[in-house]
Amino acid sequence: MAPRTRTRRLVGIVGGTALATGAALLTVPPQPAAAASAEVTVRPDPSYRHEKFEGWGTSLVWFANATGDYPEEIREKLARLLFGDDGLALNIARYNIGGGNAPDVKDYLRPGGAVEGWWKAPNGTTREDTDWWNAADKGDWNPKADATQRWWVDRIKKDVDHWETFSNSPPWFMTESGYVSGNFDAGTDQLKTESVDDFASYLVGATERLEKAHGIKVDTLDPFNEPNTDYWGTRPGADGEPVGGRQEGAHIGPELQQKVIKALDPALKKSGTGAEISAMDETNPTIFTRNWNTYPQEVRDAVGQLNVHTYGTDGRTSVRDLAKAADKPLWMSEVEGDWGDGQDFDDMRPGLGLAQRMVDDLRELEPKAWVFWQPVEDYDNMKPGGESAKGGNWGSIQLPFSCTSGDTLETCPVRTNTKFDTARNFTHFIKPGDRLVKVDDTSSAAAVTAKGDGATVVHVNGTTAARTVTVDLSKFGRVSGGATVTPVVTSAGGKLERHDAIKVSGRKAAFEVPAQSVTSFLVKGVSGVAKDAAELREDHTYELTGAQSGKNLTVADNGTGLVIKSASQTAGQRWRLRQISGDTGNQRRHVFTDAAGDRRLAVRDGAPVVEPDTGPRDRAAQWVMSTTGDGTWTLVNAATGRLLEVGGQATHDGAAVTTWTPNSGANQRWKLSDTHTR
Repeated sequence: MAPRTRTRRLVGIVGGTALATGAALLTVPPQPAAAASAEVTVRPDPSYRHEKFEGWGTSLVWFANATGDYPEEIREKLARLLFGDDGLALNIARYNIGGGNAPDVKDYLRPGGAVEGWWKAPNGTTREDTDWWNAADKGDWNPKADATQRWWVDRIKKDVDHWETFSNSPPWFMTESGYVSGNFDAGTDQLKTESVDDFASYLVGATERLEKAHGIKVDTLDPFNEPNTDYWGTRPGADGEPVGGRQEGAHIGPELQQKVIKALDPALKKSGTGAEISAMDETNPTIFTRNWNTYPQEVRDAVGQLNVHTYGTDGRTSVRDLAKAADKPLWMSEVEGDWGDGQDFDDMRPGLGLAQRMVDDLRELEPKAWVFWQPVEDYDNMKPGGESAKGGNWGSIQLPFSCTSGDTLETCPVRTNTKFDTARNFTHFIKPGDRLVKVDDTSSAAAVTAKGDGATVVHVNGTTAARTVTVDLSKFGRVSGGATVTPVVTSAGGKLERHDAIKVSGRKAAFEVPAQSVTSFLVKGVSGVAKDAAELREDHTYELTGAQSGKNLTVADNGTGLVIKSASQTAGQRWRLRQISGDTGNQRRHVFTDAAGDRRLAVRDGAPVVEPDTGPRDRAAQWVMSTTGDGTWTLVNAATGRLLEVGGQATHDGAAVTTWTPNSGANQRWKLSDTHTR
């Protein structure tokens, strides 16, 4: 779950509450910049296509728990805003398996935060009673648990293509502190080691019961939420009882994560659900990478999908390349933020901040799905005087979490802010089944349609001046004579305003977008890939120049090793590219040989080598290429998952080229210069 307590603390840092995390990036109001250029050209490139996009989603959890028993007109309006075609049009939902505090613990969690557990405790059970639960005893399960969140499951199941269950905390009786809000020391493991098997059984049992009760199929189960952090702590008051607006959470370090996954894997395989393990929903890519790199191969093999949050933004490309190395789907499974300066439903800054975050995530992570944390937030908690003196803009939709059965839309109003509007520029026009493609502008994301007969470019203009955006379609193989580009603009002046279609001329179309706007360019009449579109072309020769060193990848004097040297246009600096799998996807594999085609680049005994190109081209001689569209690439070895890099970030001639785990360093990126026509 998004660490709401953590992030709201950050909103209130000026008031004296401090907790330094990557989430701080989300709460600093973006300052509108003067236009760096009055003109921007955006070139979507279908020669580098991601796998089919699975769609857009949300976690249910708190807002669903809070609103699932609201009057019908309020619930229905929320459902339409989230899952309706005119709303956010979401098609993915993550159901939270509540942990649940002991029956004798007074609720101290934030509104909506006390998600009911699926256990059924005997009468008189207290927080000290921790040995009563038995997964095999039906009497210890509560099949009617969590009625409000489950109302949402029934309401939206026809709209949802992918279900995921996830946990924020084990039940109290499996924790060290006896509370679901975390250990008393927030940096200490909260799940009792002797409860690992029980925890796995609990998650699987709840998932099975959810599927059976609601007639849904759960695809993935994530046992963690931001586990290797110090966000989740229980603070006793003067009377020893917990205080504060807390939430469920549990520190579970990498070693304990591995134990949970190893217990969960066989439990799922023996169960009646077909769900696979997803992991580990870490708060940012950097910590995700740190965790994943500790996992032994058997644990990695048990994980079917990688989930990461982007509350911190460094290291996105590391997770991208780890997912490619593991050949596993990757989700951006949670993010939210403020991006403003106090609760405001008209300020464009929150909408622009969210839109740029979506662009960056799509370009750098290459996720198969993008999931909101809580697009519905508690209006009362976000208004001035809530948890922040100025209030906040968390959530795209806000309403009070204190409404009663007697309320109406007039007395319990539902409000949307600019994040709701700008998000629809993505969710309405980049649809499930489409394929995201490379684009050379950091303020834009692009996709081709599932049928391959059109495209969408979403462009964010965060500046205070209008700019002309030219959509360059020259990378497409076919641009019909009747091709058009239709701008759909969200700005302070309007929401999703559709402008007249612009006729494509010379494979280009231009449109002036307003200041502080998000524009979806809907392209019709294009298909295929131009012959000269791809930066990486079969049987062409290339020089590989280190982005950090400025030196070329070169065969060492011993004839087998690799070093960097200044450009000399020698045969030892030229590499021939051969694609051996895939089409134009971002997962395709390549073999690099020398210019003569006699020797190939491979990894043996952990080191990159040049070896005779004879015999089978095993995974150690195969490379997966990644780019953000900036003209540089990473080379992921298919066997080891490591990247080709300049060791120690060296720059001198003769420095060794090695391999290392992905770290998003410039010494792991290479510029490929085509020497085919020289």
